[in-house]
Amino acid sequence: MTPTPTLMPTLPPTATPAPYTPEPTATPTPTPTPIIHTIARGETLIAIAARYDVSVAAVQELNGITDPRRLQVGQQIFIPPPPAAAPSGESSPTPVSTPLPVDIGPVYFGHSLNGGLWLLGEVRNPGTQPLEGVRLRARLRGEDGHDLAAEEAMAAGDVLLPGEASPFGIYFARPPQRFSGYGLETQSAFPAHLGRYHLDLLATDVTWEGERYALYRVEGRIRNGGPETAVEVRLVVTLYDALGQVVGFVVAEPEHNRIAPGGETPFQVEVIPLGGPVTNVRATAWGRHLPTSTPTP
Repeated sequence: MTPTPTLMPTLPPTATPAPYTPEPTATPTPTPTPIIHTIARGETLIAIAARYDVSVAAVQELNGITDPRRLQVGQQIFIPPPPAAAPSGESSPTPVSTPLPVDIGPVYFGHSLNGGLWLLGEVRNPGTQPLEGVRLRARLRGEDGHDLAAEEAMAAGDVLLPGEASPFGIYFARPPQRFSGYGLETQSAFPAHLGRYHLDLLATDVTWEGERYALYRVEGRIRNGGPETAVEVRLVVTLYDALGQVVGFVVAEPEHNRIAPGGETPFQVEVIPLGGPVTNVRATAWGRHLPTSTPTP
């Protein structure tokens, strides 16, 4: 079967690149570093949040927790700093954390047929520590240096091992007619809790066919080289042009999203690139371990 893309809409083959813009100049703001808490047996998210005088919602948002029941004993989570007291008549600012450093590769701009603007690129982990929760923010600037529009998006991959890269796509539904520059900065990037991921998955026998700006069909197989069953398997297929720029990508599921040790499953995805012609294709995969019987904290 052909999996359905889950991250970004298909890009039109007739998209035209935006005018050249200068290299990005990030302007990060120093922010507090979060506390790391190791979950003990019997702890709940409510109790942890109360202990540090922060809201449950803030803890969930910082760690990307959608289901607190899946937390595990021994798992490390980040605790945001408590909101600072605001002067009378002012609201308290939303606490944020200092992201770990990442490298952002060359970016590609292109207009969609409905008038929107895509900014495609790739983010790489230059450190020695695995990362997750990588989120980027792009700003389009006018000639006076002021921001005309800003949007955010997560990297396509859930986890970034040292030296690995993942594509991202930031979409401006109503971009300014003209802009003279842009800024691109990291909003979040946290040390990854590898216990939740199954990373012994390898995309093999990858083949692709397509022509210039037309639809590209990418096929291959995902093999489980680890000792445990992988579940919730996903893959990212990235298209590159001759300059090494990301001109299209898609996040999808293979034919089977549960792979036993030593097993494999085929995949087939279709992507219409934003630019081209495509000269290289890369496929990566990851999954999660089978849930254990560990009591819910």
